[in-house]
Amino acid sequence: MNTAVGTAGRAATGTRIDLDGVCRRYRVGQTTVTALDDVDLHVDENAFVVVLGPSGSGKTTLLNLMGALDAPSAGRIRIAGQDITAAGPRELQRFRRRTVSFVFQSFNLFPGLTALENVQFGADVAGRQDAGGLAADTLGQVGLGDRVRHFPHELSGGEQQRVAIARALATGNPVLLADEPTGELDFRTGVQILGLLREQAQAGKTVLVVTHNREISRVADRVVELSSGRVVSDGPPSAGRADVSELRW
Repeated sequence: MNTAVGTAGRAATGTRIDLDGVCRRYRVGQTTVTALDDVDLHVDENAFVVVLGPSGSGKTTLLNLMGALDAPSAGRIRIAGQDITAAGPRELQRFRRRTVSFVFQSFNLFPGLTALENVQFGADVAGRQDAGGLAADTLGQVGLGDRVRHFPHELSGGEQQRVAIARALATGNPVLLADEPTGELDFRTGVQILGLLREQAQAGKTVLVVTHNREISRVADRVVELSSGRVVSDGPPSAGRADVSELRW
């Protein structure tokens, strides 16, 4: 695979992430629900990090806060030296366009656009040159070179997931946040995608993958485990980092 996917025209510069005392609470009727509780997390540049935990542990909330899709109830978040908790709407809009890319669990594809147009949209928003050519190349890298003219409703769930991944890669942004990126994929394609994400970190990006699949955490540089909104463990894989080819699920 080409390690330069999503980096042409922009340096693949890693970006440090710092969360200090971050909390996120929601009101549900008369009840306060704590999704994240006093989280301290520091991620170095050029890292491949897996955030592991069951449903409801706070994984997606953590990703949304890092990507400025949500705001913390308390604490501070800094990415690339920018305090996004203190940023205004225009600054946050620019931050989302130029710094972070998402792979959403629900895909979030535009139903009226083809696979190629969905990926090109992401590249256009990020200000990439030759967005159309880049979109076609990235779709080829995720194994969809023959599906570029198909609309989302003509694609399987796994194919839609790969389009979403291609769109995130095509932005070239230095932080890649992926929420269950292999959840709709068969094992063979899932391994392919994890290998591609691993290569993005090796090429200089900061990559965070959220999953409940403990097997996937074996390929990470670092595994952060959440339970009930708190970090309960943080470190390298217990048996050492495995190659993507060694995974089984």
